[in-house]
Amino acid sequence: MSAKIISVKSPKAYDIIIQNGQLDRSGELIKSVAKGNNCLVVTDTNVEPLYLDRVVHSLESSGFNVSSYVFPAGEESKTFRTVENMLGAFVSAGLTRSDFAVALGGGVTGDLTGFAASIYQRGIDYIGIPTTLLAQIDSSVGGKTGCDLVYGKNLAGAFHAPKMVIIDPDCLDTLDEKAYSDGLAEAIKYGVIKSERLFNRLLQDDAHNFINELIEECVSIKRDITENDFYESGERMLLNFGHTIGHSIEKYYDFKHITHGEAVGIGMVIMTRAAETAGECEAGVAELIIRCLHNYKLPATTGIEPEKLCAGALNDKKRRGKDIKIVIPKKIGTCTVKTLPADDLSKYIGGNK
Repeated sequence: MSAKIISVKSPKAYDIIIQNGQLDRSGELIKSVAKGNNCLVVTDTNVEPLYLDRVVHSLESSGFNVSSYVFPAGEESKTFRTVENMLGAFVSAGLTRSDFAVALGGGVTGDLTGFAASIYQRGIDYIGIPTTLLAQIDSSVGGKTGCDLVYGKNLAGAFHAPKMVIIDPDCLDTLDEKAYSDGLAEAIKYGVIKSERLFNRLLQDDAHNFINELIEECVSIKRDITENDFYESGERMLLNFGHTIGHSIEKYYDFKHITHGEAVGIGMVIMTRAAETAGECEAGVAELIIRCLHNYKLPATTGIEPEKLCAGALNDKKRRGKDIKIVIPKKIGTCTVKTLPADDLSKYIGGNK
């Protein structure tokens, strides 16, 4: 397969390059956009034994001075303490404002690295090399970076676009099925908000059979949305479908025992059922989403009471003063953003949990 290049134009231009086998060419690709000679590769303890040496070798072969920083894998590491330690690694690596960091790993790695890069010396470049499906189709694109607070997920962060994103679908070969399905929940989201064709294919076929096409379509959808609304003041809010309740579910379980994709899938079902009950969505859409989730062994329900779900959701970034923004589907392929008084959220989702 030849390289597929998806160019992003705003707020600063960068390319997302999709091609099998390009991990070992990462140094050559980065050389074409890098300004400095020093770099720090950030990864976690899961990805380190799989890909770190290959990326470091490729960077060194392209003439870069390379250091690395490895942190414990998992959402539990997505904290200010990890960011602080990462910033210390930037200093130890001698990074200046012309140098860059490389985020090698999943969504946690990308979010943390991008956030650290956004505040180090008031901003340095970073390159994304996502190794999970969720990161490849979603979190590595669009420039959202950040970390969690004890009050909720991603409550600290910055908009900081990468210099380049390198997507090698071969990295997915090392994912277990649970991690693969975790990413497919986000793919289902893209289908519901923007592409009935993609949703139907996910429903009727096995995503493993068309994974490169799936990555390209999801990245293209997110590219189009974030180009139009980088700072999330309008259309970009559609990407939060399932996330307001999903983040609350993750927080309820202290980011353990449930994955991000599982929580988002449940969140999509809850909001869709609520929209159907309110007459704002075609009947039967929730059942289609449930069928699609079950195709990939993703749950569709939670036993958490609506009041507790809403309590967590009200700390979410989608809240604006006394109101909260929620995303609801009208039908498969079409969603809308609804403004709701925050106090009415529990009533709106009712018993749909």
